[in-house]
Amino acid sequence: MTYCVGLLLDDGLVLLSDTRTNAGVDNISTYRKMFTFVDPGERAIAIMTAGSLSVTQTTLAKLEEAISDPDAPSIMTAGTMLEVVEMVGRTLSEVSTHVAGQMGAKAASARASMIVAGQRKGGAPRLFLVYPEGNFIEATDDTPYLQIGEHKYGKPILDRVVEPGTTLTDAKKAVLLSMDSTLRSNLSVGLPLDLCVIETDKMMISEMRRIEADDQVFASMSQAWSQALRDGFRGIEI
Repeated sequence: MTYCVGLLLDDGLVLLSDTRTNAGVDNISTYRKMFTFVDPGERAIAIMTAGSLSVTQTTLAKLEEAISDPDAPSIMTAGTMLEVVEMVGRTLSEVSTHVAGQMGAKAASARASMIVAGQRKGGAPRLFLVYPEGNFIEATDDTPYLQIGEHKYGKPILDRVVEPGTTLTDAKKAVLLSMDSTLRSNLSVGLPLDLCVIETDKMMISEMRRIEADDQVFASMSQAWSQALRDGFRGIEI
């Protein structure tokens, strides 16, 4: 399984993904689930994936193949972020249908979803969740975050603290604590993590960080959050 989360804020986009695809006593696999596409000063796009690895890898390969063909329309030539997400949706739907047709009775497992985020010069930052069928929804001021994968454990903190005016520093804290809650409650989500920040109107990746299991900053944040929760719990009277 996996957990990916993206925030749409006034100051930009904050994205976080884990890298675990399988979990068991003796079966743990790690694959990157965040992919970035940048034309500095013109556009910056990030895609996070969850679900069938064959579907997500094939979809990304097709998107990258289109980028490398100067005569083909691609997410790097699309006129708007809406056109970008429509291309991603069509490709994901086509790949899902093809893989499902090959899998026969196991076709139900050929499902994947994606979060597409970014900004093109002249447009606003946008954040979308693309479903296996290729349709999608967009983050709004009312719901400024989107999740895919094992999202339920990390949702409460996002509901409580994230709003469009949240600073990028607080947003990074929020997604990391959201991930920490998920890591503690679900073994199918695991380190390392990939953190990405795209600042509004910069049209570039402002921050890209790999968080490994020995990352002391993340460990200290996790411990502080656990202590704060314990202290808060003890301080509540009934």
